[in-house]
Amino acid sequence: MAISTRLALLGGTTSWADCGVGLRYLASFGTLTRGPAIAEYERAFARAIGVRFAYSFAAGRVGLYGLLGAFGVGSGDEVLLQAPTHIVVANAIRYAGASPVFVDCRLDSLTIDLEQAERRITPRSRVLLVQHTFGIPVEMDAVLDLARRHRLVVIEDCVHSLGARYAGRPLGSFGDAAFFSTEETKTISTTMGGMVVTDDARVAQRLAAFQAACAWPRASLTARYLLKLIVYHLLTQPRLHSYSRWLYERIGRRQPLPRPTSSQELQGLKPARYEQRMSNAQAALALRQLRRLKPNLRHRAAIAEIYARALAESGVRSPAVPPLGTPAFVRYPVWVRDRAAAVTAASPHTVLGTWFTSVLEEATSPQAGGYVSGSCPRAELAASHLVNLPTHLRVQPGHAQTIAASLAGFV
Repeated sequence: MAISTRLALLGGTTSWADCGVGLRYLASFGTLTRGPAIAEYERAFARAIGVRFAYSFAAGRVGLYGLLGAFGVGSGDEVLLQAPTHIVVANAIRYAGASPVFVDCRLDSLTIDLEQAERRITPRSRVLLVQHTFGIPVEMDAVLDLARRHRLVVIEDCVHSLGARYAGRPLGSFGDAAFFSTEETKTISTTMGGMVVTDDARVAQRLAAFQAACAWPRASLTARYLLKLIVYHLLTQPRLHSYSRWLYERIGRRQPLPRPTSSQELQGLKPARYEQRMSNAQAALALRQLRRLKPNLRHRAAIAEIYARALAESGVRSPAVPPLGTPAFVRYPVWVRDRAAAVTAASPHTVLGTWFTSVLEEATSPQAGGYVSGSCPRAELAASHLVNLPTHLRVQPGHAQTIAASLAGFV
């Protein structure tokens, strides 16, 4: 099936009705930042994960920073985390005063190598941070066993994995706490946003205090987030995206809408007004999408299965999922020999994702986040060969077949 349209990597989670709600909040302005939708969204999110407590923040990274403080993690402590990851995750650890200790990934699943993690534990290790990369569950039985033996706090990084499960339970309900993201590239989108969940009442009390101390976002910033959601919903329409992407690539970072990661964060520096809350209008939009999560996940699973079958004909193995795991692919990862050539080959049909082009995604250099070159060679190799395919609701079965076929000579 030939595609006369071009698919974006994002924009397929929101709806025209969401855009209408965003416009109503922009018109009412009085409930833009503060209002009842925040508490309603937090309660609904906690129910979806199967935990007692949930707290929203301006971004998942802010929630992680608050979590580390709630567990008393600070100067002299170490946090084990996998590479590749995003610079903002390493930043949150460093902002808390702790040291990130990077652990290599497994090449079959792109999740943390737990055997190497155990070898990197020291008397200063306090936290095992496990990232469910691309929505692929880490083997949580092994994680919890390792944490028990070494008395480590377990924090689940679920920014890719809303809706994924292990042993029938939602990811985010296994560790001592977990954090999620609703940034524009994730399973549901509020342009920016994050959530922290826990079943520990003492941790929840500390998180509540941290949230109360966080600044409310400026109304002007919230308005810009809503405008970006609406504009992106329009410009990522498949019949428009070839033109809007051309314009975006020429404007680059000069575009006026807010960016997910500040220039200070890319350098490993803490920006002003880092500790912020989520706005009421964003919570209302997240709540609408959370209610549509099940069909969203069913669609992503169906598209991922099409990619897996089509790419298998070229000898490509699907990402390894533990026997008890049910993934929720926010994007579908594929290993290619020549990434630049693969991106070009797929470009008539879609914009290929390039998570991760570095062991610390988006960083000005991995060293800005405390990474030592050569310490995670498999992650460095993956960062040279990974592309990722869209799974959102605008990707139809024929699209997925065509995208997979365009990559046949590169995988």
